[in-house]
Amino acid sequence: MRAIWKGSITFGLVNVPISLYPATVKKELSFRLLRQSDLSPIIYKRVAAVDGKEVPWEQIVKGYEYEKGKFVVITDEDFQAADIKATQTVEVLEFVRLSEIDPIFFDRPYYLEPQKQGAKAYALLRDALKKMGMVGIAKVVLKTRQHLASVKPEENALVLELMHFADELVRPDSLQIPRDFTLGAREMQMATELIDKLSGKWDPSKYTDDYQEALMNLIQKKVTAGGRTPAVSGGASKVAPTKVIDLVSVLKQSLENAGRGAATKRPAKAHRAKRALKKAA
Repeated sequence: MRAIWKGSITFGLVNVPISLYPATVKKELSFRLLRQSDLSPIIYKRVAAVDGKEVPWEQIVKGYEYEKGKFVVITDEDFQAADIKATQTVEVLEFVRLSEIDPIFFDRPYYLEPQKQGAKAYALLRDALKKMGMVGIAKVVLKTRQHLASVKPEENALVLELMHFADELVRPDSLQIPRDFTLGAREMQMATELIDKLSGKWDPSKYTDDYQEALMNLIQKKVTAGGRTPAVSGGASKVAPTKVIDLVSVLKQSLENAGRGAATKRPAKAHRAKRALKKAA
């Protein structure tokens, strides 16, 4: 894997040389637009709005629209001049407890790999943060914008997780959200009991993208069938929305269903394997 950025973490007078790597992989299927008659791929051209003429890349610049129809050109030198020192530095501004940060602030994680001369300082920062339950709050410039970020330990690695600035988050004040609501004691008891019955230990490997898997299976069948649409049985059934009239009865039925589910629950992989064996027979 190739590093997308190289620089250093700084806190106090400590400097840790690091490389930055993506910590997530996009699994979305990619589709091309085609002409229906002959499946010829559709291509897009960069054209000027004023005359419709195609514009080559070397003649394209970045501009900021400060008034309707009025632009100022921003060059690569302008982006660098805005904060040239910060472009290669993850500058830790302060350390805070991870438990104090609302998860809504976190956005996108990256792995930090130490360069050879920074291995000891890297391990020291990682283990100290683990011991204290703290994360570093930093600012870093990636590409053309500055980000708020956290530096936090994750197993043996340090992770740089880009965060939202406070003014980027939309407050839900304008939404019709219940605040002080009178709830019955029985309703609360049954709701907490239902949550308890449906609780489990966090294991991210249990959750997969069922839609993408089904779509990929359909694509493979179409390829095998020479582009024809195969017969598809089943599919996701839509649940019609209902008005909850008696919340207690709904909770009671949910508890009964949860109890039956717990008694008959099987790992998903084992269930799929059994189904495959039955088909083969």
